[in-house]
Amino acid sequence: TATRKPVPQGPTDDPEKYFEKCRTKFLMGHTKTVRTVAWNCDGRKLASGSVDKTVRLWEADQEDIKYSVKLLGHDESVDQLCWNPKSPYELATASTDKTVRFWDTRDAKRCTHIVSTDGENINISWSWNGEMVAVGDKDDKISFIDPRKLPAPAIVNTYAEIDDIRDEINEISWNHDCSMFFLTAGSGAIKILEWPSLDPVQVLRGHTANCYCIDFDPKQRYVAAGGADATVTLWDIQNGVCLRTFKELQYPVRTISFTHDGVYLAAASEDEHIISNVQSGKTIFKIKTKAATNSVAWHPKGYLLAFAGDEETPIEKQYVGLKVFGFND
Repeated sequence: TATRKPVPQGPTDDPEKYFEKCRTKFLMGHTKTVRTVAWNCDGRKLASGSVDKTVRLWEADQEDIKYSVKLLGHDESVDQLCWNPKSPYELATASTDKTVRFWDTRDAKRCTHIVSTDGENINISWSWNGEMVAVGDKDDKISFIDPRKLPAPAIVNTYAEIDDIRDEINEISWNHDCSMFFLTAGSGAIKILEWPSLDPVQVLRGHTANCYCIDFDPKQRYVAAGGADATVTLWDIQNGVCLRTFKELQYPVRTISFTHDGVYLAAASEDEHIISNVQSGKTIFKIKTKAATNSVAWHPKGYLLAFAGDEETPIEKQYVGLKVFGFND
């Protein structure tokens, strides 16, 4: 096998110049829009989920490797997926076919478990300790799955808001020590629940419209959220204070991701995506896209940004919206 090239380690002095020199790799294989991308914990595999009902696995950290492995089984769109943070081989995929599928990616044909849910699944998150998976559906209900119990019934709890104050629930995530569970809401708030009791702890209000997406700084200092008001808010996790608001985007912020070192934040919407410096709030670089971006994900150990969007294809039956930016000599 060819030697693996190391992952780019990012700018040392002038970040703008550095990002200007970066190349983008196209990942061809899906036939329809890709909704979700995620790197596994060692950064050797990128998974993508698509409206074409398939999941694909890529060695996306290597610029010259083009092929992918296709995972089949879902009957509808794969709207979100996530890897076990403690295992580079365990993948969970959420689909509007009302199932969550668990895969051992060492054997591509092998969906190890299927968990049926009441609703059409659109959000999923795996706890940092690897012990729990949360999946959210279109009816704003969250099901908590303990993968260690599989194949026995594994939904150990559910969460939904009381009907008269029901709020739309968007992206969901645990904090790093799994003491709190965070959800982004239609009211524009980030709601924090105690884990595992799910008792409400705090509500962070920083958006004037629907709050769509959330990501935690790998250094465990901050949580960021993006909203329909075209802003990204950055919060100090310890005391729940909003430190700054990023206002450079023109359209609703669909997806955000921190670099592995917590220095930069990528945020994407319908026009372009922007790489900002977390400390200064300054925009460092803009990646132009031809259509809305659904998902961005920085590599867990280096400066590669995977992203996927609604880009229409000039090539028959080939979708061209899945890319990795950041290859740099």
